[in-house]
Amino acid sequence: MKVIAGKDKGKTGSVLVTMTETDQVVIEDVNVAKRHQKNKRTRSQGQIIEKSMPIHVSNVSLMEGDKAVRAGYAFEGEGDKRKKVRVARPSGKKI
Repeated sequence: MKVIAGKDKGKTGSVLVTMTETDQVVIEDVNVAKRHQKNKRTRSQGQIIEKSMPIHVSNVSLMEGDKAVRAGYAFEGEGDKRKKVRVARPSGKKI
């Protein structure tokens, strides 16, 4: 996936988590925030963790090679066996 809007515009990475209820995705090394974590038990130290935060799906795009592409739909097969499949708009290849 490639980020097409926001502070991390132009960065790419693979999707770690998808949240369908909120239309968000978590992409590795994109939209990273620092979170302070308390120590788990006595005599141990707390730490600062860098965590990838969710980003809205409208701000990311699919990749084909090194280029961002839009997704479309096409029908495959004939008659009752027709299937709707996702395709890359410029090339027409299945995703």
